[in-house]
Amino acid sequence: MAEPRTWILTGSPENLAATAKRDFSLIGLKEGRRRSAERIEPGDRIVFYVTRAMAFGGSIRVTGELYEDRTPVWPGKTAGAVDAYPWRFPTEPEVILPEAEWVDAEELAHRLEHVRKWPLEHWRLAFQGQIRPVGEADARVLMDRLRAPAKAPA
Repeated sequence: MAEPRTWILTGSPENLAATAKRDFSLIGLKEGRRRSAERIEPGDRIVFYVTRAMAFGGSIRVTGELYEDRTPVWPGKTAGAVDAYPWRFPTEPEVILPEAEWVDAEELAHRLEHVRKWPLEHWRLAFQGQIRPVGEADARVLMDRLRAPAKAPA
């Protein structure tokens, strides 16, 4: 088995709240993200990037295999146009921060290799699209900061 990967999942505060209501025991990817879903394995970490807040809200671990389920769980972007997020995994919480302690993504943007693909002033582009894998260096930066929310930025 390969070394566990870290993924960044971009989602709305409402979708994060829906995940929290299930005690972070389930995560789903959009219809068009099946290829990405097929690359996620048990043991992988998923870090939440929360839209509008432009912040990291915590991380979960994937605990089981990919399966398909279209039962509505997440509200999606627009009322009435709910995406089923059919590619799902069982998960467990790793580090979940209260909203007041979410980590400002701009604070970390200059330290993340993934973000360096764009000009620094356009760092938000690094979080377009629902999910993306990041390297070990980025995983360390993210997890160190998520585990120390009360500390001043390094």
